[in-house]
Amino acid sequence: MNTPYKRLDKDQAAVLLVDHQTGLLSLVRDIDPDKFKNNVLALADLASYFKLPTILTTSFEDGPNGPLVPELKQQFPDAPYIARPGQINAWDNEDFVAAVKATGRKQLIIAGVVTEVCVAFPALSALEAGFDVFVVTDASGTFNEITRDSAWARMSASGAQLMTWFGLACELHRDWRNDVEGLGTLFSNHIPDYRNLINSYTSLTAGK
Repeated sequence: MNTPYKRLDKDQAAVLLVDHQTGLLSLVRDIDPDKFKNNVLALADLASYFKLPTILTTSFEDGPNGPLVPELKQQFPDAPYIARPGQINAWDNEDFVAAVKATGRKQLIIAGVVTEVCVAFPALSALEAGFDVFVVTDASGTFNEITRDSAWARMSASGAQLMTWFGLACELHRDWRNDVEGLGTLFSNHIPDYRNLINSYTSLTAGK
């Protein structure tokens, strides 16, 4: 069944970073570790760039899952930080749901570790609660491609939109003329080939 195009709107979107914890990151095998971390930090940077409300949460961080990746805590020192004592599905935590609702946003951008649990469970719960859900596939990771693809299929069948951080940034930005330098810098910081493109562009336009 075809569904209408629901375009991301920077005034309607919030970012949920779920369980990007040091212990859980060691389980990610469906994407190269360095690329994965770059993608997570790119998502964090675009959340800051577009001034999107961002919520951080961890699960059982005193156990083997470990603490939140320090770069995320540093990037969002004032963001709601929900350390869940045990709930596997973040949506089962009242503080987390309250923080989401407090943003006043109806579009939820979700990424996390691992994909079929920490991402899929709150994504499905948020859809059930009437939110529009956008899953950032390349900033979410899991054990292998089979596990990942099963999770993607489940979420997609329930109405979640699957996107990459690059597509996310472009859809939020809408028009290059809004800020060529700002968006170009964001891309250059996380895509080496794009850095070459931007360097070429700035060299050609420097004298104009």
